[in-house]
Amino acid sequence: MRKLRLDEITRLQQQDCSADDWQQITVADNFSPEYLHKVKFTGANILGTFDTTIALQGGVEIHSGIYDAWLHNCTVGNNVLIRGVRDYIANYIIENEVVIFNVNLILTDGETTFGNGIKVETISEAGTRSVMMYNQLSAHLAYILASYRHRPQLIKKFETLIDDYAQTQKSRFGRISYGVKIMRCATIMNVNIGPCALLDGTDTLRNGTINSVPEDPVVIGDSCHLENFIVCSGTKILNGTVVSNSFVGQGCLLDKQYSSAQSLFFANCQGFHGEACAIFAGPYTVTHHKSTLLIAGMYSFMNAGSGSNQSNHLYKLGPIHHGFLERGTKTSSDSYILWPSRIGAFTQVMGRHTNHADTSDFPFSYMIEKDNASYLAPAVNLRSIGTVRDSQKWPKRDMRKSKLQLDHINYNLLSPYTVGKMVRGRDILLDLFNTKDEILSEYEYKGVRIETRIMNRAINLYEHAFWKFLGNSVISRLEKTTEKLTEAVIRQALQKDTEIGSGNWVDIAGLICPASVLSSLLDGVENGTETSLGKINVAFADLHRNYYIYEWTWAFDVLEKFYSKRPDEFTREDLKQVIQKWITGVQAIDDMLYEDAKKEFTLSKKAGFGADGNEEDKEKDFANVRGKFHTNPTVVAITEHKKVKEVLSRSIMERMGI
Repeated sequence: MRKLRLDEITRLQQQDCSADDWQQITVADNFSPEYLHKVKFTGANILGTFDTTIALQGGVEIHSGIYDAWLHNCTVGNNVLIRGVRDYIANYIIENEVVIFNVNLILTDGETTFGNGIKVETISEAGTRSVMMYNQLSAHLAYILASYRHRPQLIKKFETLIDDYAQTQKSRFGRISYGVKIMRCATIMNVNIGPCALLDGTDTLRNGTINSVPEDPVVIGDSCHLENFIVCSGTKILNGTVVSNSFVGQGCLLDKQYSSAQSLFFANCQGFHGEACAIFAGPYTVTHHKSTLLIAGMYSFMNAGSGSNQSNHLYKLGPIHHGFLERGTKTSSDSYILWPSRIGAFTQVMGRHTNHADTSDFPFSYMIEKDNASYLAPAVNLRSIGTVRDSQKWPKRDMRKSKLQLDHINYNLLSPYTVGKMVRGRDILLDLFNTKDEILSEYEYKGVRIETRIMNRAINLYEHAFWKFLGNSVISRLEKTTEKLTEAVIRQALQKDTEIGSGNWVDIAGLICPASVLSSLLDGVENGTETSLGKINVAFADLHRNYYIYEWTWAFDVLEKFYSKRPDEFTREDLKQVIQKWITGVQAIDDMLYEDAKKEFTLSKKAGFGADGNEEDKEKDFANVRGKFHTNPTVVAITEHKKVKEVLSRSIMERMGI
């Protein structure tokens, strides 16, 4: 680097450039002033070289350089294009190959942490569950910060670590990383912008970080307003969306005037039209409708129907209540839930519910309003083809392309988390029967009513599901050996790999793990053995990677409870019983899914097809638009699944010599 030569200063002046002090400008050794026109310099500025032509939309080409701009205390890298700055750019490091075209104001004003360390008042609008943002915040750490308020020392330790990280980000200079394009934007203040991000027509960005990466750029579009924010790789925020005091994780899409305040969004969330206020949106939380409000709740793998909303204040002590919708919950159009409530995993909520229900021990249910009361149909969602379709679509809709993925997502419908709840749910239903002197037409349990006529069906469905899970776990162990399944081989295959995995399991915003392992990790944070955010994120990754090892420990313990015998002491007759229960469960659930799918092809579902024709036209129109039942991909998958499991069952029996 060097100072400007006198001839270069003269050339710049001839091109309508000015400076308070030309000696405060430092340039690259091979700098040429040719491509600087109408530039005002104040403070200390550093300039690179301008050697390339840059292509803009519509086939327009322009040489890199600085045209019609005011720079104050800026570093400008090589082959940058800055053109049309109506106010000025101040206190920014602008890396190579950046394009800044037709903007108003870009500045860093004083020391800032660029959104790091800001508290988001998620779940509780009173701020009592606030989560501190930082650039690599995962859904799992945020879950702990929001939910584990019974461990105040733990929260204090985490907040200290995050605050320490925020201090490392503090600077008087913002950074616009290489390859960024900023086009037609108004005001950008105290914002760090990661590589290759596109800001196109954005109105206001204040105090935040855009963690774009080359392989998965961030896009922020027309008329968007963001303040006090962190946005992660692969995310798109478009078309008048307003974001304040919010964290937006990887692969998200906020579009069509969506509004977010005091909220957290994690991997692959989508928000269109509606409003989020103080929500924790775990992975795959989706809301697409203009009239939908999500407020003061925790969600994941959730689909919010049009007009669905919640209420969190009861008109007494203010907005102090909150709720949890466990993974996979759906709300129908115009549904309503009065907080506090907790809805079990993979539950369909229909109607209005004001009784503060807790259905967490009854996953895969329907919760329906009838006569101003909440009725629960436990387990019925296990036979819904929609549930299977959801589980198939989520992995395919993972939009993240970054090599560093912050959220570790377990997609399994059946896991120790959900199956453990099924076992408890079945036991609760049996207890309801056994604790009454007479059989009632319905029973009340934690804010819901359960009709007696559906309880036996629910018990059977839960039993089919957890034997399906337990059988899958056993067979996955047996498939690791190709030997004949003698009792010695069976016992060897069914031994535990570790004692870790026993007891209760938890879903920490997409990551399913044993509660005991999580507790040990958190103990380490409290007592000071886990002292960095990076190590904690690695520990979450390890929990996710070891899921199937820990899963077998849990299944082992449940089988031991059912048989009063350890699986590594099973005889061939014991194993035969497990296989028979497994294939019965698989076939029963597959048959129900098949019949449920068939309903989508019945005559009543063909209304509106073949609008101006006869019945034959209706059939042809339906077939051309929706396809045929037997060739539907989901139906084919069910049919093939059933066949494969039947073959596998026979194979295991043959290997046992049965």
